Amino acid sequence: MPVTPELLELLACPVCHGSLHADAERPALLCPSCGLRYPIKDDIPILLPEQAERLQPADGAPDAAPPAA
Repeated sequence: MPVTPELLELLACPVCHGSLHADAERPALLCPSCGLRYPIKDDIPILLPEQAERLQPADGAPDAAPPAA
């Protein structure tokens, strides 16, 4: 079951508390505010900063500082 729009409205980035968006290319959620990609594994969003990947500027995210541990 994919992440529904209703669930996306409830979820927020654990680092900056910004809104999350579904990644069109892979099972992940994107935070454009801080430039992190959170994986979705077995239909469960993994919203742990240590599991997030830094987006490259080419992905459309601003070049931001690494997530706080």
